[in-house]
Amino acid sequence: MDKSAKMIEQARSKYPTIEFLVQDATELAFQHEFDAVFSNAALHWIKQPKPALTCIYNSLKKGGRFVAEFGGKGNVQAISDEVIHQIEAEGFTLDLESFPWFFPSIAEYSSLMEQAGFRVTFAHHFDRPTPLEGESAIKNWIDMFCGGMLAGVPESRKAGLIAKVETNLKEALYKDGSWIGDYKRIRVVGYKE
Repeated sequence: MDKSAKMIEQARSKYPTIEFLVQDATELAFQHEFDAVFSNAALHWIKQPKPALTCIYNSLKKGGRFVAEFGGKGNVQAISDEVIHQIEAEGFTLDLESFPWFFPSIAEYSSLMEQAGFRVTFAHHFDRPTPLEGESAIKNWIDMFCGGMLAGVPESRKAGLIAKVETNLKEALYKDGSWIGDYKRIRVVGYKE
C-alpha cells in the first residue's frame, strides 16, 4: 500500500500476483485484519503521524506486530539545511509547510506509538551514511525529493541554486569520489496487546 499511484503501478508491474492498494495511511479502514504491518522508508513522508499510527494499530489483530524503518531526527540534515539556506540566500521565502518530511526522535515516535496503544519493544536511532550515485547525485536527489521546497523558485534560478548547494556540501558529503547522504534512520517494533 502506498499513497503514490506511481509507486503502486511499479509494484504491480514487478509483482503481478500480489495485491497492492493506493491508500493514505492516515485513512485506513482495516479493523483487526493483519498479523503484522511492515513499513520501510515511508513514515517520514507522513507529517500527521497520530492518525497513521491509530490506523495501523486498528488494522492489527490482538498480538499483532508493527515493524518500521524510516528517516529519524537529523536525517539528511546537511542537505536540507543547505537547500533552505540557498533558497533564503537567493531572496525567496520558504513556506515551512513545503518541508516534506517528519523526522522524529525515538522518544517522540515511541511516545506517539504508545499513545496509539502499542507496547514498544524496540526503538533504535542510527546513522546510515548512504552512497548517492553519480557526479550529479546531489542535484538528482534534490530534483527527486525537494520539489515542494523549491516551488517558489523560478525555473530559471533553480540550476544555479542547486549548484551552490552542491558546492557547499562537497567538503562534508563528497568522500573518495562519491557523494554520501547523511541519512539517520529510526527502527521501531511495537505490539498490539
